[in-house]
Parts: sequence; structure tokens; C-alpha cells
Amino acid sequence: MLRKWVGDMCADVRGRSGRMLAVLAGAMLLSAAVPAAAADPAPGGAPLRVVASFSVLGDMVQQIGGDHIALTTIVGPNGDVHDFEPSPKDSKALAHAQLLVVNGLGFETWMPRLVQASGFKGLEVVATRGITPRRLSAGEQALERAEERHARHGHERQRAPTDIDPHAWQSLSNGLIYVQNITAGLIKADPAHAADYQSHANMYIAQIKALDAKLKQALAAIPEARRKVVTSHDAFGYFGLAYGVQFIAATGISNEAEPSAKEMARLIDQIKKQHVPAVFLENVTNPKLIQQIARETGAKMGGELYSDALAAPDQPAGTYLGMFEWNAGKLIYALDPKQH
Repeated sequence: MLRKWVGDMCADVRGRSGRMLAVLAGAMLLSAAVPAAAADPAPGGAPLRVVASFSVLGDMVQQIGGDHIALTTIVGPNGDVHDFEPSPKDSKALAHAQLLVVNGLGFETWMPRLVQASGFKGLEVVATRGITPRRLSAGEQALERAEERHARHGHERQRAPTDIDPHAWQSLSNGLIYVQNITAGLIKADPAHAADYQSHANMYIAQIKALDAKLKQALAAIPEARRKVVTSHDAFGYFGLAYGVQFIAATGISNEAEPSAKEMARLIDQIKKQHVPAVFLENVTNPKLIQQIARETGAKMGGELYSDALAAPDQPAGTYLGMFEWNAGKLIYALDPKQH
């Protein structure tokens, strides 16, 4: 069945130039979304007002909360959390919220200011609670320090710790912890619907586990020497650890500065020496840097990956699981020598 899944996916890619894998998510064995809650909110009771910091968390919260919640997502699809500045509209939404769900690990550097400005008094859930953070390598920390030196327009902002990678959702095993933390928060804030929240979470967890196992098997079938790619910024470290793919990032964690000429030369030399087969764009980054790297190294353009934000809701990568299916499909097609 796995071979058929990968074969069907690659055949679809070859048949739709310019829209690789656009039909993939709809044809996958696993659905990328959990059905919304079947039960309506209690008669006369208003839905729980929930704010999620960005689109990945927003989708998770909606899958678990269903019709029992009224959700506001601050940084929406294709939005860059690193470059975000809250507005009065965001402050107003948070002021009326009963539950706030954030990633943590220093990802939403603007959130403490927003919470203070809004006067938020509800319950806050840190979705990464209990996750073992990935520590950045010496090279990754050097990229972070370079970004701090080259911060755009000299604008100073509160930054994440330079030795912690906040992109923990890029591992489906971590995604299970996210679901558990979000479910516990919803139940605490709205115990009347605890059974529904737990039921939705159980269905979601089953889907995450099944997809996790499928992706591990599919990516492990690719020769290890070919499991190397270049991405725009350092957002796929957890994915790499979980699925055995080496990601070489052109910029650091926050994607706020381009590498210097010296750093760029070193990166191009590394790509050539390691025979990296493909480079990928990201939905929240400027494509020019990756396009230049592809030209100068001869590496193949593998298409677009979703890192810090989901696609629009009507797109294949518009959900958390859809994002994983899309990204994995792109990687498999670009890296598997049997597909070329």
C-alpha cells in the first residue's frame, strides 16, 4: 500500500507541471482534517472564545474544539510570525478571549507585549509544554547571530533564545503533544464539553500517528545520501530529526536577514561538496535567495514547502496534516532517484 501511495503521488506530480501534488492531499488515504463537532454548543450557551497565535495552532484548535469554540487566529495562512506586528484588532480579540493558545519556545516574540496591552485575563496554553526542545548546532547559532547583526533597518525586537529551535510542530510526534496540551486547555476552560473535546482529540491523534508511520516508512526508503535539501530558513530541524532528512538552511531561525557574500559562498560550496540534489522555496520567504542558490549549484528546484504557516484553507496544505502530506510528497518526488 505504501508503494502504491508513493507511486500514485509521483504520477500525479509528473502529470501536472507547475502544480506539483496539488491533487495529492485530496487523494491521500488519510484525510487532512478531523470532522467538526457533531454536537451543537449547549442551548443558550455561547461558544468558548479562543485565540490562537498562528495558523498551525489555529487548525489544531479548530479540529479539537469544533462547534464549541469561536476561534480567532492572529497570524493567518501564509503569514510570517517572525515579521509580525500586532494591531489594535488583535488586542481587542485577545481582550475578549477566554483561552489563548501559543507555541512558546520564544516563537511569538511579540506576544508578551500583546497580552499586556490587551489586558487578557483568560487561560493561556503553551502548546509545546513537555516537548524536548531541539538545540541549535554551532553553525545554526552562527546564522542566528548573523541575523541579529543584520536585522532589517536596525529595528530591535525581543528575540528567541539563540540556542532553541521553536518550530517543534514540524515533527508529528511533537504534534501529538500539542494536541494533548490544547485538549487539556479546552477542557479546563470549558468542562461542560470535555467529552466532545476528548473524542475529537482521540480521532485526531489516530490520524497523526498513522500519517507519522507512513511518512517515516516512505522517506526511509530513499537512500540516505540523497536525503539532503536546502531550504530558505532554519525551520525544518525537527522534521529532519524525525524523518532522517538533512536540511541545510540559507538563513537562520527567524528569516529576518539574508546571508552575507562570504556566508553565501560557504553555503554554495557546502551544497556542491555534499551533492545536495534539491533546493526548496518556503511559503513565507522571498524566493530570490533560493533561486540564486539553485542557479549557482545546479541543484534542482524542488518546489514550495510550508514551514511557519499553512496555506489558505481551500488548498491542500491548508491544514496541519495536509501540510505534512504536501511537504513529504514534494521531498519524496525530489529526492527519490526511482522517480526520475
